[in-house]
Amino acid sequence: MIAQVETKTYTAEEYLEAEVNSLDRHEFINGEIVLMTGGTPDHNEISANLIGALKLTLKGKPYRTFNSDQRLWIPEFNKYTYPDVMVVAKPIELQSGRTDTITNPLLIAEVLSKGTRAYDRDDKFAAYRSIPSFQEYLLIDQYRVQVEQYSKTEANKWIFSEYSCAGDRLMLSSISVEISVADLYENIEFSE
Repeated sequence: MIAQVETKTYTAEEYLEAEVNSLDRHEFINGEIVLMTGGTPDHNEISANLIGALKLTLKGKPYRTFNSDQRLWIPEFNKYTYPDVMVVAKPIELQSGRTDTITNPLLIAEVLSKGTRAYDRDDKFAAYRSIPSFQEYLLIDQYRVQVEQYSKTEANKWIFSEYSCAGDRLMLSSISVEISVADLYENIEFSE
């Protein structure tokens, strides 16, 4: 007979209390606390490249750009997560009673890894789409030049665009910014 392992369920309050004092970051998914693994150097470089390009082009505009240390609350899915990159329109909106958890992202980008690729495309994207302010989603592959862009056109309608050439330029319609795909992959050397 195989013994069943019981998964402990936590409240959002228990998660937040533990997370504030934790050295590691964790996602909270409807009562389950999941440890987030560290990224590869390429993953981190791509995230930094995107943040750098966004910070430069959005300077003086009514937006704030955040890295993966910024927590996001998705109330409809009872989920806390840390997107790789977020752009938020000013003023930022925080979860009620919190000073560390954003609720109004406009653009979210995730750098794909082998372990998170399906989750980022499916369950995570479904949760993000429940956020009223959310308008644009980028999925950036770290193993080859490949960027997937989803842009919201109206309620429940999204346009998909794909970029697989370093010479491509992608227009981020939610913030009226154009970025070179080559800039996203600066310093990345792909193995054959």
